[in-house]
Amino acid sequence: MSFAVTGATGALGTLVINALADRVPADQIVALVRDLGKAAPLAARGVTVREFDYDRSDTLAPALDSVDRLLLISSNQVGRRFAQHKAVIDAAVGAGVSRIAYTSLLGAKATSNPLASEHVATEDYLAESGVTPVLLRNGWYTENFVGTLHSAAQTGTVLTSAGEGRVASAARADYAEAAAAALAADRPSGIYELSGDVAWTQADLAAAIGEVLGREITVHDVSPAEHASILAEAGVDAGAAGFAVAIDATIAAGELGIVTGDLSRLIGRPTTPLIDTLRAAA
Repeated sequence: MSFAVTGATGALGTLVINALADRVPADQIVALVRDLGKAAPLAARGVTVREFDYDRSDTLAPALDSVDRLLLISSNQVGRRFAQHKAVIDAAVGAGVSRIAYTSLLGAKATSNPLASEHVATEDYLAESGVTPVLLRNGWYTENFVGTLHSAAQTGTVLTSAGEGRVASAARADYAEAAAAALAADRPSGIYELSGDVAWTQADLAAAIGEVLGREITVHDVSPAEHASILAEAGVDAGAAGFAVAIDATIAAGELGIVTGDLSRLIGRPTTPLIDTLRAAA
């Protein structure tokens, strides 16, 4: 049995390789990477390393030779993702890969999240591919709020337009462990809605940041328009500011606060508490 992971030197991919190596022998793991120079530590562990670039079709099929199960970690190139994912899926089908697990988005087909459309398109294409799909619909990473931690250290506040909306975040390592478990499982579920065990508010986030920093942090809750204006005045470009406001709207709507228990069941332990991830990043 051979297990391949795309983006294997990335933040999530590296953690998946580590978690997978706890479940299967290293010589059964194939690390698919764009830059071979970054993969030396993986090769030193006995992991097979192959060049694999989403944008270079000539690298895809050869790298998937003799691969049984593939974890397709979604591209970070928003707007180009679906075309890249489609190329990978086509290559995997041609290579005879029997299972493809894909890192999608929590509630992908029922969310206003601005990132959803390319994930949905990939899910639909996978469903038509003939390969057994495993959808890992990841919720928000707690690491996404490390920037909020650093900003609060300077301003003493958490700026938000999320209102009383909640976020059931989990650590990146939790999602990586889940991906490894699903890839290695004999009979995986078709769809996992993955989220943290606790859905927290912006007040909870401020309290956790305050505990990490050792001082009081308050919540500056504003309207979406005010949020965009404050970010623009701080020099944030319009695209990034719009995205931040859109994500807070998703939070306000309750779409990132869904607690399913799928993640903790899959990894066999509770998800990492919010404050633990923030403390590690401080």
